[in-house]
Amino acid sequence: MKIAIIGSGSIAGEHALAIQELKTQPEWSHLRLDSVVGRRIEEAEAFAKTWGMRLGTTDLDSVLANPEIDAVIVTSPTDLHADQTARALRAGKHVLCEIPLATSLKETDSLIELCDAAELRLMVCQTQRYHRALIEAKRQILHGEIALTSIVSRYLFNRRNNVNWKGRDRSWTDNLLWHHTCHAVDATLWLLGEEAEEIASQIGAPDPETGIPMNVSIIMRTASGTIGTVVTSYHAIIPQHDYLMIGRETSLNFVNGELYSPEGLLVTRTGFDPLPDSMPRQNEEFFRSIQERREPAISARSVRPAMAVLQQVQDQLDRRQ
Repeated sequence: MKIAIIGSGSIAGEHALAIQELKTQPEWSHLRLDSVVGRRIEEAEAFAKTWGMRLGTTDLDSVLANPEIDAVIVTSPTDLHADQTARALRAGKHVLCEIPLATSLKETDSLIELCDAAELRLMVCQTQRYHRALIEAKRQILHGEIALTSIVSRYLFNRRNNVNWKGRDRSWTDNLLWHHTCHAVDATLWLLGEEAEEIASQIGAPDPETGIPMNVSIIMRTASGTIGTVVTSYHAIIPQHDYLMIGRETSLNFVNGELYSPEGLLVTRTGFDPLPDSMPRQNEEFFRSIQERREPAISARSVRPAMAVLQQVQDQLDRRQ
C-alpha cells in the first residue's frame, strides 16, 4: 500500500513515524511512504529525504493522479483540509485527515456524501480517542462502572505567537474553535455517548494580531440530561488538558494523558506526550478499515455531532462580527 502525505510540518512527521513503527509488524510490512506534498519545495524534498520517500513536491495534482497511490494523509493547514480531502476522494484515494475535517458543517456533510458515493474510507484524526487513559475511561462508562452526570473539559495553553506545538514558526494561523476546541468537543461527546441537544456558548474577543478568538466556552446538554462543559484558551500561561468525568458515586479525571480515580492513578502515559503512543493505533485502524472494506472507527460520519456543535458556535461568532 503506497501512501502520500499532504503537508510537511510537525504533525506530518508524527504520521511518518507512526507508519515506520507499524511497518516493523509483519502485517504492515507492505506499507510504503511514497511521496509528500509541501508548500515549499525545499521543505518537501527535505521531508522526503528524512523519511525515505520517493518524491517531495509542491504539485498536489500530480501526486493525486498517480494510480499507484492508494491512500492520502492530509496534514496541511486547517483551512485546506476540506478541499484537499475532496480532491483526494475524487481521485479515488482513501483519506486520513488531520483534525478538523472541515471548518463548516456544510463541508463536513459534503465530504460524507462524497465518501459514500466513491465507496472509499475517510477517517478523521481525533487522536484523543486513542489515548490509553481515555479508552479506559470509556470502558468504565460503557460497563456502568461510573454513571456520568457531567464532564468538564479544559484545553488551555499559551499560543499568543504564531508557532506550533513544537515551537516551529507557522506561515498560517491556527484556529482555536475548529482545531483544539474540536478535539475537546469530540472527545467529550464520545465519552458521554450522546449527541448534544442544547448548546450554549461564549466566545472571547479576537486577538488583534491573529484575528481569531483566544477563549471559547461551550455547554452541551444531551437528551438524557448529562452536561458537557468545554473551556479552551490560547492565553493560558499555565497549560492544562483534562476531562473531569463526574459520576453519581465516583469520578474519573483524565489529566495530561493520565487517568485518576479517587483512589489514585489508574492509567499512566508512555513518555511526556500521549501522542506518539496513540497515533500508531489510530493509523492502524485507518489501514485496517481499507483492508477490510468497512467504515473506520472515527469516520467523517462519527465526528459530525462535534462539527454540528462547532457550527452553532461559529454562527454565533459570525452574528457578533
